[in-house]
Amino acid sequence: MMRALWTAGSGMKAQQFNVDVISNNLSNVNTTGYKKERAEFNDLLYQTMERAYVLEDKGRPVNLQVGHGTQVSATVRNFDSGNFDHTGSNLDFAIDGEGFFTILMPNESVQYTKDGSFKISVSEDGLRKLTTSQGYPVLDSAEQEIVFDTDVDISKLVVTSQGAMSYINADGETVDLGQTIGMVTFPNKYALEAVGGNLFTKNSATGEPIQVSDDEYSSTTIKQGYLEASNVQVVDEMVKLIIAQRAYEVNSKAIQSSDDMLQIANNLMK
Repeated sequence: MMRALWTAGSGMKAQQFNVDVISNNLSNVNTTGYKKERAEFNDLLYQTMERAYVLEDKGRPVNLQVGHGTQVSATVRNFDSGNFDHTGSNLDFAIDGEGFFTILMPNESVQYTKDGSFKISVSEDGLRKLTTSQGYPVLDSAEQEIVFDTDVDISKLVVTSQGAMSYINADGETVDLGQTIGMVTFPNKYALEAVGGNLFTKNSATGEPIQVSDDEYSSTTIKQGYLEASNVQVVDEMVKLIIAQRAYEVNSKAIQSSDDMLQIANNLMK
């Protein structure tokens, strides 16, 4: 069997995966805080028929090798900031910098997000919590749920660029709420795992999260009344899609050519 069949087949599989990644980027073009991904590839094993060598009277200056195709090696997320869209809502927050909001999940684990489109959730005991759109509590810098007393006017909520929360009371005075919206960074944010719902989870490769309030060198800030848009550029993804489609087509042509060559060889034997 010609190795070209399997080699070209690996190229088709790789481009199928590439199109999957591009399609996911395009489908999330309007997802708040979405960070686009790109697929990376590496070549497969090589068969060495003859190695380069040197002798006194003759030698071989180059190797004689043939490769066996390609495979997907990684998906790399691009954490560049998207555009900041002004919404005017005092419960919308965008992070300017490398930080992530911290979210408490129902299983008591903590996950992380760039989506700051928060809401107010009223519990059965009447408490008002700051939550995500799914109802998961947003944590403060002390990893506690952000809960508002009944006398706090949410419509007058003010959050500083460092996340400190206060509100304007009926007398026009600023009342400090004593809580700061939690933001963390990671030693290796590129290892964060996307789990859906605009959420990421840490693992051993990310390192432990670092509270922005504890990092004197952090330049991460919060912009109240804004949401960070997806950083997907539709034109760039469409160009990548066309290139992937053409690569897939070329690999299919290689398989067709290999099959034609096998058919010619079979006919010679008749």
